[in-house]
Order: sequence, then structure tokens, then C-alpha cells
Amino acid sequence: DFLCISLANGFIQLRYNLGDKTVILQTFQRVHTNGNTWHSLKAGRVGNEGYLDLDGISITQKASPGMNALDTCTDFFVGGVSSLNLINPMAVENEPTGFTGCIREIVINDRELKLTVTDPKGGVNVGDCDGTACGYTVCKNNGTCQVENSGFSCSCPQEWTGSTCEQSIHCSQNRCGSQALCIPQPALLSYICVCGLGWSGKYCDSKIKFFIAKFVGNSYIKYTDPYYGKRDLQHSRISLNFTTNQTEGLIVWMGKGEDEDNDFLALGLANGTLKVVINLGERISVPLIHSQYFTCCDERWHFITVVQNQTCIKVYLDEKLIIFEDIDPHKKYTALNYGGICYFGGFEIGRKVNIVTTGLFQKEFIGKIKDVVLFQDSKKIPLMKAEGYNVYNGNDGN
Repeated sequence: DFLCISLANGFIQLRYNLGDKTVILQTFQRVHTNGNTWHSLKAGRVGNEGYLDLDGISITQKASPGMNALDTCTDFFVGGVSSLNLINPMAVENEPTGFTGCIREIVINDRELKLTVTDPKGGVNVGDCDGTACGYTVCKNNGTCQVENSGFSCSCPQEWTGSTCEQSIHCSQNRCGSQALCIPQPALLSYICVCGLGWSGKYCDSKIKFFIAKFVGNSYIKYTDPYYGKRDLQHSRISLNFTTNQTEGLIVWMGKGEDEDNDFLALGLANGTLKVVINLGERISVPLIHSQYFTCCDERWHFITVVQNQTCIKVYLDEKLIIFEDIDPHKKYTALNYGGICYFGGFEIGRKVNIVTTGLFQKEFIGKIKDVVLFQDSKKIPLMKAEGYNVYNGNDGN
């Protein structure tokens, strides 16, 4: 399998092969080669249907029915490859050559790649395209960069300060604790502090402990499973207690949540009912909803267990079996390769639940969670030792 974007005789080509045949899309217009014009390029595919957009002019092509997953296990290359032997002969029109020019703002599945010296895995023969200390987007938040003898300086808009305009003026004198995030509130000419796990208070300066995690919205816990490498991923299990008065919310997401290729098992509330969604491969998400059970949002504690035995899914609510379904009788994919990552309540600050879950769940969880157990472990996972923000002590009875 491969997906390749290249320049061929002045036109942009997108070529991809999902395991059966190669699909080729080409722009209608040529690109300018004077070296002074930046072009905006968007390309990709949804299933086996490809799309290519150059400077706002778009083309699409529906492939005939066939494979719809891109299975690759190589590194991601920009501008060239480490060896020409890696290139499939069908990936380019002519003999493969490295790209000559400038590239910036590469976004893959909504995540921007950092084209710096240290972030890529490797590379050779790549220089600074701007040629000055200013470079590209050195100054944040629409700041203006000026080259100076000592390097550069940034002239910042009124609402921003710092050497690269990276800090809101409302947070420049903040009193948030060292484990907290300062979130500017421009309309109020002020800020709020978002506390890291184990801290609370207006300025996140009060140390706390908890066994019951209280989520207040814009909250999340990210737990990394230390035993992931030893797990039997064809037989996964998660159980926990939760309580809420909300009808919408993501309770747990077992999976990396980085792109559409990641396996996941998700549990949450939708329209006041319990919703479980599992994806074992090929981005086929199977939602399981028990529409007759409306007691999830009554502020009482409920105990839920989700068991995956290859493609058979069982869901227990308050020790009653409410869902039992084989999501793929053909058993094409049978393992939950969730990467050892479990999110509770939501995702990192700034990552919206409805975006990351592609609409499967609409909001962050507001309520309490306790007694989380993975697989058949004898101990509950230590939520306080994970990563997270805006999570408080649920033992206080509020």
C-alpha cells in the first residue's frame, strides 16, 4: 500500500494504492515554478475515494469498489526518501527524484508536523527556506518578525506579549501554580487557572488526593497502561463506576485518539442512553446503544463492564447484561490495538470531543468516575498518578 503526492510535468499528482489497484488524480492547472509563489495543496482519501485540491480548485475520483484501508508500516517521508528502492514504481509518473523547493505547514489528519531540526526522525540536505533568523511563524499570534544583528525580535499585537508573542497579556502576571495552565479571559480582562491532577483552588495551589475523580467539563485524565505490551489484545475488558446528571458525555476512550487509523473502544452517554463504540480496524466503528435504559443520568452510581472477546462484545450495566453482539462474524480484525492509552472524561485541553471522536460523542463528561479496572487486573488503576487537568476530589459529596 502507498499514498504519494508528487510534481509531474508541472502538475500535482496524487497516487494511492490500498492493496488492489493504483488510483491517479492530477490537477487541472500547473504550479508556478518561479520560486516566488506559495501554493496551498490539500489531498487525501475517504475510503477508496480520493480528492486533490490546488489553490481552491478541487477534483475527486470515486474508485471502483475494493479495498478501503491504507496499511503502511514505513516511515513518513517529505520531499524525498532515504532510498529510491522504497518507492513503488506506480507511485510516480517518471523516474523518482527528490523535491526542489520549499514546503511549510504540513498537516496530517488535523495534526501539524513540526518541520524543525529536532522533531523529525531524520533527514539530509534540508535547509532554511526563509534564509533569515525570522523563518516562518517564529512570531506567534500574528506577531511581526524583524531581523536584527543578534537574531530577531517580534512586534506583538496588543493582546500578546513575550519574546515570540506566545503569551496573553492577561496571563503575563498570573498567579497559577507551577502545575497549572493559565487560560486568558480577554472579555473579562483576566484569566483562570486550570489545575493539574492533584491540585485545586483558584490558583491551583492546594494539594489534594482523591479516589473518586470529579470531572467538571473541560476535564480529562490520560492514563498510560504499563502492562500494555503483555496484554492479550483479543480479549480486553474495562470496568468502572460512574455517576452523572448529564445526558451527553464521553466517559472513557481506550485508544490513542490521534488519527482515523487508531483502534479504540469508547463508552459514553448519548441522548440519555448508554453508548459503546468499538473499532478493531479499517475505521469501521460499530456503535452499540441500549436505547431502553434511561437510568444512566439519575445521579446514582452505576457499574459498567465492557468485555471484548475477539469480535464478540458484551456490556454489563449494574451487573445486568444489556448488550451482546458479534460485530464481525467473519472475524477479519480481532484485536483491540489501543496503544496502551486510556482517556477518561475527555481529551487534552483544546481537543474537542466531537472532533476527536468524529461525532460519536458530543461533549466532555461531567460527573464522577471511580474503581477503574483494566482487563482482569487485581488492582484498580491509580488515576491520581496519570496525566490530566481540571479533575477534582469526588469524595467531598458535592
